[in-house]
Amino acid sequence: SLTMIIDAYRALELLANHPRIDSARIALMGFSRGGRIALYASLKRFQRLHGPATVEFAAYLPFYAGCNTTYIDDEEVSDKPIRLFHGTADDWVPVAPCRSYVERLRTAGKDVQLTEYPEAAHAFDAATLTAPLHIPQAPTGRRCLLEETAGGQIINRQTKQVFSLADPCIERGVTVAYNAQAHNEALKAVKDLLTAAFNLK
Repeated sequence: SLTMIIDAYRALELLANHPRIDSARIALMGFSRGGRIALYASLKRFQRLHGPATVEFAAYLPFYAGCNTTYIDDEEVSDKPIRLFHGTADDWVPVAPCRSYVERLRTAGKDVQLTEYPEAAHAFDAATLTAPLHIPQAPTGRRCLLEETAGGQIINRQTKQVFSLADPCIERGVTVAYNAQAHNEALKAVKDLLTAAFNLK
């Protein structure tokens, strides 16, 4: 599920070499699965393996990202700002694992913050959702806790078996819903962060 990180790094490389783009003012923002990419692209291990040698993102902005997998060396992240945004009512990708991960990163001295929006569900910024939408057959790993082994496999931390969508921890049934207050607050937070990260007036 992290292969899109390579796409993000190639996009960074392409943009950084464009004559009309300031390579110091490129941030990475993603939503849900894209949020996972925006979060874990900050890992120095992945940057060394796949990222450009001379440039990195100025900031990382994951929205309702899954944080339920512990990767090898996942406390060794960029020194650039990492800002996570999540709703407390998210039943597709719960916020609790992100709390734990952010606390580990903060203990390691990293510039990371998690902003939680009360009663906000998954896709709280999707203004086209005029009413909450329940998706009964959508799979969710909300109760899965996973980890990467030394061999590079992702296993269920409890069963120690290789994880797949057939894992017993997978459930079905999620809700997405727009939350105007959370959306507006997140917009302001992103603007404030990028103004600082890009050194704008």
